[in-house]
Amino acid sequence: ARATVMQLRDSEYIIAARSYGGSDSRIMLRHVLPNILGPILVVFTLEIAHAILLEAALSFLGLGVQPPLPSWGLMIAEGRNYVFFTPWVITIPGVALVVLVLGINLLGDGLRDLSSPRDAAD
Repeated sequence: ARATVMQLRDSEYIIAARSYGGSDSRIMLRHVLPNILGPILVVFTLEIAHAILLEAALSFLGLGVQPPLPSWGLMIAEGRNYVFFTPWVITIPGVALVVLVLGINLLGDGLRDLSSPRDAAD
């Protein structure tokens, strides 16, 4: 987000808004914020997905939440003992974790496309 703001700072429309006497807060709210909203949404959703994967990985290793609290990583770790007899014990939480993270990433991408339609072709 900082790189985008630094790039926008030297844009012609920001310079024009300053030359017309626009205050810094008005320029930030009317010109800069709408242009950085897309990248901020993408970073936010990527960080949420990263946090979910990190929690699941730590729980799988035994460093995250402990039983009886639910965690997909913990469910996968406990299902390792039964993988040859009942493979769905690992498959269902694993697929649910992948679908959740993929869904969050796609949601962030869709929100970025909606918030900045001129960048949607990229």
